[in-house]
Amino acid sequence: MPVLESDAGPVWRKRTKGQALARWFGWLLGVAIFLWCWQRISDKTTWFFVWDAPDIAADVLSRATPPRWEYIDRLWWPIWDTINIATLGTIAALIMAVPVAFLAARNTTPSAIFIRPIALLIIVATRSINSLIWALLLIAIIGPGVFAGIVAIAIRSIGFCAKLLYEAIEEIDATQVEAITATGASRWQVMAYGIVPQIAPAFAGIAVFRWDINIRESTVLGLVGAGGIGLQLQGSLNTLAWPQVSLILLVILLAVVISEWVSAKVRGAII
Repeated sequence: MPVLESDAGPVWRKRTKGQALARWFGWLLGVAIFLWCWQRISDKTTWFFVWDAPDIAADVLSRATPPRWEYIDRLWWPIWDTINIATLGTIAALIMAVPVAFLAARNTTPSAIFIRPIALLIIVATRSINSLIWALLLIAIIGPGVFAGIVAIAIRSIGFCAKLLYEAIEEIDATQVEAITATGASRWQVMAYGIVPQIAPAFAGIAVFRWDINIRESTVLGLVGAGGIGLQLQGSLNTLAWPQVSLILLVILLAVVISEWVSAKVRGAII
């Protein structure tokens, strides 16, 4: 904190004159960038449709109510497919994420120079692409259906699970590992008895948390043909069957709420 001299004695200021000018320049630059971006967005926006949006939304809502309750019989199987996509995709992701996490952690990787960067690249690559993009790519490769949705969810979840898990591995208590190593245990015994018990609660929490996220993501995979209740939603939207759309949205909401409740209960029991 700079001290400035004056006739009345030293004056304390939070910033020097140069720091204050730099701060104001930063704010001015930020405002200029914001105004430029807003101008670009405004030029490409049809404001007539924006101002008309409340009336359109009210019209759609009036068409969508009441929901078509008799359509519920056609949603049980799609919502079951959605749950299976999330569950099987999460299990497959965990199976693949565990070795990647051990290869990425500094204290367990066989080579910090060669293998660890590859493991980190896998984590970043799988986390960087949205599950919808993975689903589009996989549908082009293996065709539409539930299997493409499972693989898309699995690939998308590898990076998430592996990142949290390798961070948990790096934070373990090293003294336990040293004690087991001192007994002459092999590398695999050290891992089984010194590392795995310490990360087991974190692993269980990560698995449940990711499954909860995947329930939400799998509900929309059907929009691109990857199976599940999203396929019914896409068909209803294409035919402007708004009562069916509202019912499907209610079913999706109910499924997400139940998955959130189950996830919270399981995490509470683990922690």
